Amino acid sequence: MAKRDLTMEQQLARGPLDLPFLMLAVLLTVIGVIMVFSASYATAINEDRAATYYFARQAIFAVAGLVAMYVTSKINYQQFRWMSIFALGLAFFLLVLVLIPGFHTNRADGVKRWLRVPGIGSFQPSEVAKLGVTLYFAARMSKRQSEKKREYNRRTYSGVILKWLDDIGFMELVPYGLILLAIMILMRLEPHMSGTILVLVPAAAILFAGGVKLRWFGVGIAGVAGILALSMTGYQSTRILVWQDPWAYPRDGGFQIIQSLYAIGSGGLFGVGFGQSRQKQLFLPEPENDFIFSIVCEELGLIGAGLILALFVMLILRGYWIALHARDRFGSLLAVGITTLLAVQVFLNISVVTNFLPTTGISLPFFSYGGTALMIQLVEMGIVLSVSRQIPVTKQG
Repeated sequence: MAKRDLTMEQQLARGPLDLPFLMLAVLLTVIGVIMVFSASYATAINEDRAATYYFARQAIFAVAGLVAMYVTSKINYQQFRWMSIFALGLAFFLLVLVLIPGFHTNRADGVKRWLRVPGIGSFQPSEVAKLGVTLYFAARMSKRQSEKKREYNRRTYSGVILKWLDDIGFMELVPYGLILLAIMILMRLEPHMSGTILVLVPAAAILFAGGVKLRWFGVGIAGVAGILALSMTGYQSTRILVWQDPWAYPRDGGFQIIQSLYAIGSGGLFGVGFGQSRQKQLFLPEPENDFIFSIVCEELGLIGAGLILALFVMLILRGYWIALHARDRFGSLLAVGITTLLAVQVFLNISVVTNFLPTTGISLPFFSYGGTALMIQLVEMGIVLSVSRQIPVTKQG
């Protein structure tokens, strides 16, 4: 019987990939790499580097990421259940390691977000934390209904209280809350507000989709919002003031968002043409990173930027379609967490570059320069594709 079951699992894992999701992910990656070239060559030349420096590095990571996506899609996603604890453990290890002097990149402002890797460069441990939390929460929540109710000694006052808390659904949230609290504390020490938000997003999506009682979900959201508000540092408070009126700070805090708005406004309907951006000529700081969408708007115009947003919308909707049709609860929660993270990250990045929200360091998936982040994003897409392999044939479409 065990051999027969193993064969069945192997056959399920060899189902067809979801082609719409695959094609959209590849298309966005290719467009993103091309836009990195257009947005970065002025910066590279100013730094006495080859014009293709950033493009070449991003292209290499994109190819490696696409290979990693394909390899991940071939893995039976049930294997991610036992991998989840190691992924979460690795995330905690890296979040602690980046705080140790000598391991993080030295910055004048004292921020410790980037972990140095000799021969490769640097990356943010928060990228690993997002994936680790997603895998672990999905694995644990998928077992929620099958776990037996705890037994408490009702003869003691504490036992009665614990039994009552368990009955109203509070006790099941304690492990998740402790994990998120520990991550928030570690990332507060960096500090990394935007990274903290993006770690919390897939966790919240999975808890909500997993059926956590709305009263505790609301209490958790309010509590996290309160903690984030109380932990805001001086420069983060200043960003609120800049957001309200960037033109009141034209040479310091508001400079980047003002240049971003100039770029977006200059694009018009059809754009100034690919490679013809003026704001990337050392006006808009680091245009290949978090503000790359401003260059997209300037060069491709409203129509080009709208088409790219349409591709993101289709990818997100397809991700939720896969979640709805997943073979089991675990696959559904995985797809929900990863797709929600993608959706929120796109929304926040676009909101920041248009000054709809205060400026913060949130990259645009598949577009912003950063090799490790791109590879992890593509691995996440591979996980969703792995889930899609086991959708029953009658539901494919």
